[in-house]
Amino acid sequence: MKYTEEISNKLNELLIKNYDAEKGYLNAAETVESPALKMFFKKRAIERGDFAKALRIEILRYGQIPEDGGSFKGAVYRNWTTLRTLLASNDVEIVLKEAIRGEEESLKEYDEILKDRNMPPSIDIMLNNQRKAIQAAINSEKVHEVLVS
Repeated sequence: MKYTEEISNKLNELLIKNYDAEKGYLNAAETVESPALKMFFKKRAIERGDFAKALRIEILRYGQIPEDGGSFKGAVYRNWTTLRTLLASNDVEIVLKEAIRGEEESLKEYDEILKDRNMPPSIDIMLNNQRKAIQAAINSEKVHEVLVS
């Protein structure tokens, strides 16, 4: 179980995607009118910011350089960009569907990196915990979606 440049690259990709999700949720919180949804989206943003901090710490711990928070790339970025566009319509149901879709893409990313059985246990545990939190967020978003439809 050793930390490799390949693991560092994968963690940096997750780091960027968590920055993107954090920004997407902050935009959603600013746009929706429902106080409950504002709080929900703010909590998701904080959670994703915490994920990014944990990823940065792990990357630094192994002597690698974490990516800057200003980078945007990949499918998750496109999903969050779409979400920002949909926010303009202020259709809560559509916003929630897009947030769910973005989170489902995040799950795929986590599943992909978790296939690597050569990761240090601390990273494996951290990623599994983050993955579980994303799944819980999806479940909550689906409940909110049902309530607003």
